[in-house]
Amino acid sequence: MTHRRAFSPARFWAIVVKEFVQMRRDRLTFGMMIGIPMIQLILFGFAINSDPKRLPAAVLLADNGPQGRTVLHAIQNSGYFDLVRQVQTEAEGHDVLARGEVQFVINIPQNFTRDLVRGDRPVILVEADATDPAATSNALGSLQTALRTALQHDLTGPLAFLSPENPPVDLRIHPRYNPEAVTQYNIVPGLMGVVLTMTMVVITGLAITRERERGTMENLLSMPTRPLEVMIGKIIPYILVGYVQVALILIAARFLFHVPMLGSLPLLLVVALVFIAANLAVGLTFSTVAKNQLQAMQMSFFFFLPSLLLSGFMFPFRGMPQWAQVLGEIFPLTHFLRIVRGILLKGNGIEDVMLQLWQIALFTAVALTIGVKRYRQTLD
Repeated sequence: MTHRRAFSPARFWAIVVKEFVQMRRDRLTFGMMIGIPMIQLILFGFAINSDPKRLPAAVLLADNGPQGRTVLHAIQNSGYFDLVRQVQTEAEGHDVLARGEVQFVINIPQNFTRDLVRGDRPVILVEADATDPAATSNALGSLQTALRTALQHDLTGPLAFLSPENPPVDLRIHPRYNPEAVTQYNIVPGLMGVVLTMTMVVITGLAITRERERGTMENLLSMPTRPLEVMIGKIIPYILVGYVQVALILIAARFLFHVPMLGSLPLLLVVALVFIAANLAVGLTFSTVAKNQLQAMQMSFFFFLPSLLLSGFMFPFRGMPQWAQVLGEIFPLTHFLRIVRGILLKGNGIEDVMLQLWQIALFTAVALTIGVKRYRQTLD
């Protein structure tokens, strides 16, 4: 009887060749092996920034004196503030801050220059959207330094007595919506979007591929059903599952983490419906493209990773470069995070969330259209 050698180079090489052939056939898996590390490298290397600068700010300038303009130039030159808008009233400033159009509102009061030269220490009020403490903390910390150096060249001659150890300006900062800078107030509402994205895309991504692998696809194809009917029929049960997740997160947010809920919960549930539908449409589209459940899982992860990193959940959205922000605007999670934080922490109403809501709805329509067109009427 012939005994095999303990190790055969020929057999070893045959296995190596077989694996390379298998890898060449499964191009999606190979693409994921290369693509995901590249995405992580680019995102963590270029897009992620924990010290955001050039944050949009609105200005309420009620004083046109030279010192008021000097202070504004000094604030902008700090690198943390980008004065993108001038508002006329405090109410307008509150509105743009609530809608998330700006991160700060800087209020230079009336008679600022007159009170300054009199030595009366005029007040500069800076209101900040503090729903994400990481996005505003460094910028607010730079204000004292900016104001301390802003008026050095102006406070000379007769005004030299104002240049001092005590700053001639009283800076008052009002962090709004999360004044205690509680991290859970920002993270827990955002987790609702993250959990829904992860579970809805993955679960539905396996829906049609599971039918195909189990051999039950023939039953669906033999029925007088249209692609849209099949896809919506598969989506409806998972919508109920999504609402169960939303309810659990809201209960935990209220009673475990004590997150304030200032807005309308019915409005939040309506928005959640559109967001759930968006993720389910993505998952079903993946399931029509993938050949098996492994590929569906890979596609789902490929979608979830950039959604998580570019949405503003883990890192300040405005701290990313412009190209990364443009990419982040594509994902529905980006807009849902703004909506859910706005409703719960700011008390936003339907008019405040409509801009973000229609963008999620548009994404849903596009994803569902692609999925319907990709749906296979035959097993081929």
